[in-house]
Amino acid sequence: QVQLVESGGGLVQAGGSLTLSCTASKRTFSLSTMGWYRQAPGQQRDLVATIDPDGLTNYADSVKGRFTISRDSAKNTVHLQMNNLKSEDTAVYYCNSEYRWIEGAKIDWGQGTQVTVSS
Repeated sequence: QVQLVESGGGLVQAGGSLTLSCTASKRTFSLSTMGWYRQAPGQQRDLVATIDPDGLTNYADSVKGRFTISRDSAKNTVHLQMNNLKSEDTAVYYCNSEYRWIEGAKIDWGQGTQVTVSS
């Protein structure tokens, strides 16, 4: 059972910064695409950013230039640095892990961490 443990959420004023971290208990971390998704109340869960095993990143348009995703394979940890936060960034943020091979894939989710941005 893969475990993804998130930390770093909280309350911040608009314009402020937060860093989310997610530590994975899996030997396949270095082979997995890691990502952050978010879900606001009454909304669907949306992609925020992903980083593949080679370090290639992908961001939602709404966070480009403000958020940075990075990974530390030595610590099995992925980070999301969030700057210039806006009220519309308020959501529960979920860590995601995708390990794919020819025959299939294994996708895991963290429990989520709340980010609240006050205006």
